[in-house]
Parts: sequence; C-alpha cells; structure tokens
Amino acid sequence: MNRLSVIGIALIVSLLSTAALAVPDRIGDFGLLDSNGDFHQLSRYRNKEALVLMSYDNSCASINSAVSSLQAMQAQWGEQGIAFALINSSAESDVDAIRAAKATLGSDFPLLIDDGQIVSETLALTKAGEIAVLDPERLTLIYRGPVSSASATLSSELAGTVDGTMIVDAVGCDLQFPVKESHASATPDYATEVAPIVAEQCATCHREGGIGPFAMDSHLMLQGWSPMIREVLLTKRMPPTQVDPNIGHFNNARYMTDADLQTLVHWIDAGSPRGAAAIDPLTEIEMPNWKEWALGEPDYIVKAPKMEIPATGVLDYIDVDVELPFTEDKWVKAVQFIPGDESVLHHLLTYVTAPAENFDGGEANTTSVARRFLEGYAPGKVDAMTFREDTGVYIPEGHKLSMQFHFTTNGKATTDETILGLYMYDEPPKYENFTRSVASQFKIPAYAQDHESHAQYVFDEDVVVTGLRAHMHFRGKDMKFSMENEDGSMTDLLSVPNYSYAWQPTYELEQPVTVKAGTKVHVTGAFDNSQYNPANPDPSQELTFGLQSWDEMFIGYWTYHSATPSN
Repeated sequence: MNRLSVIGIALIVSLLSTAALAVPDRIGDFGLLDSNGDFHQLSRYRNKEALVLMSYDNSCASINSAVSSLQAMQAQWGEQGIAFALINSSAESDVDAIRAAKATLGSDFPLLIDDGQIVSETLALTKAGEIAVLDPERLTLIYRGPVSSASATLSSELAGTVDGTMIVDAVGCDLQFPVKESHASATPDYATEVAPIVAEQCATCHREGGIGPFAMDSHLMLQGWSPMIREVLLTKRMPPTQVDPNIGHFNNARYMTDADLQTLVHWIDAGSPRGAAAIDPLTEIEMPNWKEWALGEPDYIVKAPKMEIPATGVLDYIDVDVELPFTEDKWVKAVQFIPGDESVLHHLLTYVTAPAENFDGGEANTTSVARRFLEGYAPGKVDAMTFREDTGVYIPEGHKLSMQFHFTTNGKATTDETILGLYMYDEPPKYENFTRSVASQFKIPAYAQDHESHAQYVFDEDVVVTGLRAHMHFRGKDMKFSMENEDGSMTDLLSVPNYSYAWQPTYELEQPVTVKAGTKVHVTGAFDNSQYNPANPDPSQELTFGLQSWDEMFIGYWTYHSATPSN
C-alpha cells in the first residue's frame, strides 16, 4: 500500500471519528413547577420531538415582543411535535409577583419557575427572550440563541439529523445571576456552608445503615456522589418533599430554600472542593440512637412478626395483624416505631381495626370511610410521634393493629423485626383522631399520559383537619386537596404536583384547618399510564382499583378530629 493510500485511509478514519464524536451538549434532566403549580420534567417530554424554552424576565422592556415571536414559532411548529414553554430566568423569586407578571402576558405558555436560576445557568442562558431548544430523549441542548435562527435546527431535529449543538448570539436584556457571580468569586465553603445543609437535609437517611443508597458521612463521599446529587436536586427527587411550597405549610415537609440549592449546586459545579478546615464536619455527626425510646419506656410494646427480606427483587406490600391483650379501652397519646432493619424498611402504616376487619378496612368497596389511623413510619423518622394536645387514637377493647409493611431490597438478604412503643393517656382526651379516605372509582386507558380523577366528600359535622396524605400506585402523577367555599371558590390545602409511590407521608398542617359541617372537600389528580412514566411497569394495561401495587388506587386521606369535645 503506497503512502498516499495510507494518508487517504487515515483521513477518512479521522473524519468518521470526528463525525461520531459530534454530538449535542448534554445538559441532563431537570424538573420545575410552573406558575400554576404544575410539574414539568424534561424527560417527561419524550413524547415530543423537542422542547423550546424561552428565558423570561418581566423587567425587560422587550420581553412582550419576544413572547410574541415565540407564539409565531409555536403556530408554525407546534403541530409537528414541538413543545413550548417560558422559564423565569430572572433573579425574582417571589412566586406571587411571577404569577402576576404571567397574567399580563396574554399567553398560554406555561411559565416555569426556575428555583435559584439553576436551570437557566445550566442552559447558559444570558438574555431575556433567548431560547434553548432541548431534545427530551437524549437530554441534550441542540440550539441556543434567538428565535429567528432556530428553524434549521428544528427541521434537522424532525429529520433526525442533528449531530451537534448550534449556538447563535442572542440580543436583548442581559440576565443577572448575582448569586452565581458571588459564588464564582468565592466558592461556598464545604465545612461552614455545604456540610450544615447536608447534615440537616440529607444525612438522616443517607448514613450507614440508613435507607439512603449511600452514606453522606464525609467530604470524600459527597465529592464522589456529587454528579448524582446534582441530578436529584435538579429533578426534585431530593429532598423528597413532593409538595408545592406555595400551598399551605407542613411541619414535616423537607423544604429546601433557593439559597441552599444554589450553595450545593455551585459548590458541586466548582469541583466540590474540600476547603481548608482541619475537621470534616460530616464525620463528626452523631445520629440519634434509633434503638432507644425517645419518651422513655412505653406503656406497651408491640412486636411485629419477623420478616425475611431477600437480597434483590421488588416486594409487594405485606399486611399483618397483631393482637392486643388489653382488657379495657385505651387511648394512645404518642407512638414510636423502631424498625428492625431501617436499610430495607421503606415505610409502614398502622391502623386500629376490629376483630373481623383487615388492613384495607373497607376502602376497596366504598368511596369514603373514616378509620382509626395509629401512625406511620417513614425513612428518617426516628423520633416519637406525639398527637396534638387533648387528642389521641382510641383502641376499643378487643381491637387489634393492622400493619402494612413496604420493604425495598438493597442487595443483601436480611430480616426485619419492627417494634412499636405505645404511650397511653391516663384519662381519655377531649378529641378522637380519625383518618377519612376520600376515593374515586376509575378506569385508566392503556398508554394514557394524563388521565384525570376526582373524588369528593361532604363532612356532616364541624371538624379540624390536621394532616393530609396522597395515595396512588406506580401510575400516580399528581394530587391536590381542596375545600369548597360557600361562594363556590376553592381553597387549596395541599398540592402534590410530582407524586412518588416511594414517598407517601402524612403531611402535618402547621396550622390546622377548621371545616364546617356541610362543606364539600375535593381530591383531584391524574395518572400517567404512558411509556414516558419511568415508574410504570406496563403501560399497555387498562387499570382499575386494586389492592396490589401493579393495580391502582386514588385515595386522599384526611386526618382530623371533631371540633366538639367527645367528653
């Protein structure tokens, strides 16, 4: 082979290699609430060819003109599988102000609220009115620039020929990123800024023996897992709050502030530096001893049956009944769960049930039933649950406990022997706690991406609502709890815009809500039975109510007590 042929072959190989490496810039997945409280996640747009996001800043004089240009683009491309939305890229964090600005637009584009400007930073947006064209399937950026220069990229995306990211200089008002600039000049300090956030928000579950998949017990561990930490923060998988922070407020919701989010992400983006501190604060954390009774020795200890948990596989819920020896009525004022192996016990629910009653307590056959819910265990819940003053759970003589366990395997076979400690009142309290299920019957078509459901109930007495819990299975998408006012308007009490089957706490209202007799309460929501739902085991199935996890449920639980003392 002569030298010219060798050079020619080398050139061809070089060109082919260059072409193979010419791929769009990966930006990863993210999730944001919009100004209406609806949840949007890039990967959930995989039914679309592309998602076009326009940076929005209400203080920019030219923003209305930019939005008009986006409307013209939507008119041209919207029916070809291209989705459109605005993203609030300004430093404005007041949601009410953002909503007021959206109301003046005269546009039906969803306006995504970019917490701490993190997504806008990730997309490298610099101008109000600039657009980013994203490929939801590959989680990549294929274009950034003005609306006027995007047509060629959209055509290529529809044709499947995009092989890189096109960047065009945009014009318009400069976006301001004051926190990013501050952190660029002074990277957040690990010991004094980052570690305290991790200790408060993460380390309770992410510790040796905890339910978290890895321990956050040192700088080295944080640094090694930092790409995943960034991803779960941007997709809002962690902290597992779920709730819309702009509707109600809850004692046990794991809210993360914009400032904390910015600190963590900017520290990770800077390379997760160790800093100069001599002592690593995360190695010094002393976790509560979850094998001890927080309130002293209980009045009665309940021992659940020993359960064998395999190393791998997906386990369905396990229902067990535990008999009680009481020869008289009892009132519970506090309860504590001590899990046998908290690394696999994901959560546990416990009801007080009559001798012939099982765990579901009739919920499978009715749209609403009031029950005696004792308490539940969830990851990180190591302390005792004390009921509100003068309230408690009633255990009539001869009743038992019905318990439902949900285990997650972790690669190691183990056993679980969970125990419960019950603390009793000496005298009956004024109010008895109940939990009422408000449910609906439904039929979810195969592949339905947004199948809505609605349940309602009218309280026949004055009650005080203290907690709310959403319950669906793998296809659950979102759920909202509301009460109907006399004028027909709605007061929203809780919104779970990004429901997760793996996280179902009872959210405790910081301020209990009085519901008058005759008030209708509503539970609204939707299912995602499509192939774009990553939790969906089989989108081809038509679904109805069923007790197994591969079936579905739509139940809103209202925890309350009568507004009138019972004794």
